[in-house]
Amino acid sequence: MKTILIVDDSKAMRLIVRRTLRQAGFGDHQVVEAVNGKEALEMILASEPSLVLSDWNMPEMTGIELLTELRRRESRVRFGFITTEGTGPMRESAAAAGALFLIAKPFGVEAFEAALKPVLG
Repeated sequence: MKTILIVDDSKAMRLIVRRTLRQAGFGDHQVVEAVNGKEALEMILASEPSLVLSDWNMPEMTGIELLTELRRRESRVRFGFITTEGTGPMRESAAAAGALFLIAKPFGVEAFEAALKPVLG
C-alpha cells in the first residue's frame, strides 16, 4: 500500500488535505501525519512514504529545511508543497530543492488531481 505523509502544524489543514486526497481519488492510500519537519524527518528516515505533502512554514523545522535535509541525506522521496504562498521565487526555490510541485492554498480537488496523478499514478 502506498503511503502519503502530510506535514503541517495545523490540525485543521491536515484534515482538509486528508479529505481532499480522498475526493481526488487517493483514498486507497495510507495517510500518516507529522506536525513539523523535525517529526517528519524521523518518520521518513524510519519508513520512506510514497509521497510527502508538506507545508512550508512550520515551527521546529520548515518544509524547505526538511526537503533540503532529506536531499542532503540522499533521500529521493517524492516531495511536494502545500502552502499559502505560491510566489514565483518560492516555486523556484522549491523546484531547485527537489520538490515535484507546489500547490497554493486555497486549493481544490482539481489541483490535487493535476499534481498527484503524475506522481502516484
